[in-house]
Amino acid sequence: MSARILVVDDQPANVRMLEAKLQAEYFDVCTAHDGPSALSVANSEQPDLILLDVMMPGMDGYETCRRLKAENRTRHIPVVMVTALDQREDRINGLEAGADDFLTKPVDDVTLFARVRSLLRLKAVLDELRYRDQGGALAGIVSDPAELDGGKAEAVIITPDAKAGARYNDAMPEGVSGRCVTAPGEAVEAVAVRCDIALIDLSHTGFDGLRVCARIRSMPKTRQMPLIAIINSDDTPSAVRALDLGVNDILHRPVDAQELAARLRTQLRRARYADKLRNRLDESLEMAVIDPLTGLHNRRFLSARLNHAVESANVGGAPVSVLIADIDHFKRVNDTLGHEAGDAVLKVFAERLGSDLRALDQAARYGGEEFVVMMPGAGLAEAQIAAERLRRVISETPFQVDGIGEVPVTVSVGLAQLHAGESVESLLRRADAALYEAKTEGRNRVQAAVNAAA
Repeated sequence: MSARILVVDDQPANVRMLEAKLQAEYFDVCTAHDGPSALSVANSEQPDLILLDVMMPGMDGYETCRRLKAENRTRHIPVVMVTALDQREDRINGLEAGADDFLTKPVDDVTLFARVRSLLRLKAVLDELRYRDQGGALAGIVSDPAELDGGKAEAVIITPDAKAGARYNDAMPEGVSGRCVTAPGEAVEAVAVRCDIALIDLSHTGFDGLRVCARIRSMPKTRQMPLIAIINSDDTPSAVRALDLGVNDILHRPVDAQELAARLRTQLRRARYADKLRNRLDESLEMAVIDPLTGLHNRRFLSARLNHAVESANVGGAPVSVLIADIDHFKRVNDTLGHEAGDAVLKVFAERLGSDLRALDQAARYGGEEFVVMMPGAGLAEAQIAAERLRRVISETPFQVDGIGEVPVTVSVGLAQLHAGESVESLLRRADAALYEAKTEGRNRVQAAVNAAA
């Protein structure tokens, strides 16, 4: 995986060393030598990751990180602090400033590149979600992951050591409730049932926590769940393997309670932000095929499905029939009762239409007061029975409209069955002609198209 990485350090020798290492791994590198220039370069170059020194004159790394995370254009860039400092206060300050990790000089190359690859994979996922969420900021989605902090969360602690599990549970931040699982065979099930984040202890021999990580990542339901691995400080191979398997963060023993809480909060914020983006994407995809007023599918969706059904029928598949239903004198409802009443009539009509169909049938609002139903596997006689049933369901019970009361509604229906070799356009044209005939014959009736395809 190639990417652009910004290296920030006030010592030119350190910059050259990291630049050489990164370029040897085919990363594109840009550099800065102090906090203000780092902010400027990050804003203009939009790197995929920032390696940030802590001890710099003027604006130190902590303040630089805070400002990066406060800006819309740079807050989504992962930041790894690289420093000679190795006190718990330094790590916690870095994490609370928004850093994604804290590496101590001299940096082990294997650990560095494993962490870089892990963070780049996570950023790639978020970037793809943000890219697809074209109207997110305008649609009301929060753009700042920090705004998603707080709220209740469930954590599963997976460790063979019950006492250690109890200590980790005591360190959970406010709003996060933990439960400990000591049997590997129960771990995956526990995570899948109810869990927002998992803490996996890889520091014990005889407990294959890496296999648990792999199983969690292989399951669709838990594939995106944040995982934090607890590892012995001298166990670099396990740390690298865990990151390659998809673990989001590493915590070294002995575990500091405040650092654990800080890393949990960071991962939960990121996970909630990603979930928000995914939900927004799902809503956008749904809006593309759903009519917002009636909740039925729209014309675009039905056209795609109808094309597929017609292609199948024309090569020997099941028959296809369509109904076109038009509410009688709908303009009169809008003109005399108002457009709100008209919208209410459309909603009730859609509800009755949807409740009266087979599971195979597809109904859509085709435009205005016109609705189309595709009936795969139905011949003309079966479609005619369904159309007559719909006509009765609409006409026999007046519609209830808030503030107005009962509104009598009837519907005219035209229907047609696909002929061999016929196109979608011809099928709809014949059904529409049948609808026109039903209208001219007095409305509140069903008319089948019996003429041959054009």
